[in-house]
Amino acid sequence: MTYTIYGDLRSGAFSSEAVLAEAGAPYAFELISLDKNAQKAPEFLAINPSGKVPALRLPDGEIVTESLAVLLTVADRFPAAKLLPEPGSIARAEAHRWLAYMAGEIYPMVEISDFPERFVPAGEEADILRAKARSRIRESLLLIERTIKGPWLLGEEFSLADIYVVMFTRWRGTVGRDWLEGGHIPKLHALADKLSKRERIAPVWQRHFGKD
Repeated sequence: MTYTIYGDLRSGAFSSEAVLAEAGAPYAFELISLDKNAQKAPEFLAINPSGKVPALRLPDGEIVTESLAVLLTVADRFPAAKLLPEPGSIARAEAHRWLAYMAGEIYPMVEISDFPERFVPAGEEADILRAKARSRIRESLLLIERTIKGPWLLGEEFSLADIYVVMFTRWRGTVGRDWLEGGHIPKLHALADKLSKRERIAPVWQRHFGKD
């Protein structure tokens, strides 16, 4: 009863693989090279017609796409892993709030920052658009930084929201290396350090970000 995660290293597939590892789920990682544009190959489009990673194949063969949907699906299927706070709790509502915020406010800006030419002509217009997208991502990370309540995003307890937010702090080409290393988000960096040392996530972290 193995899960299969399709994605590339250092991509949005990190959060999906990390949550599967933390849950103790049996899984395989199938590399879809973004550098080789493998996400647009017919074989992968048959799995996810949108041509985006990650995608998750469930043990029964069904496919789940969109990184947040993958995280929530794993949390539902492995309740004993306590990847989210108790249903109905204030903490659960806070987790949903930040997950929705990151999926709706940050993730769309990532594509614009990485690929502005998909939206405007290459050149000056693309450079301006990339700068605007980076600014939006930075503002969002600063907002989250100011609201961190403890060693983890929600306070004393770890949740999958920690995996999700840390992922955005690893994408130096997207957000800007100088800004990320400029001391603006010390709480998020401390959170990333704690996450990287969790027993089940540490090997996943090393595969994706070990050369950082």
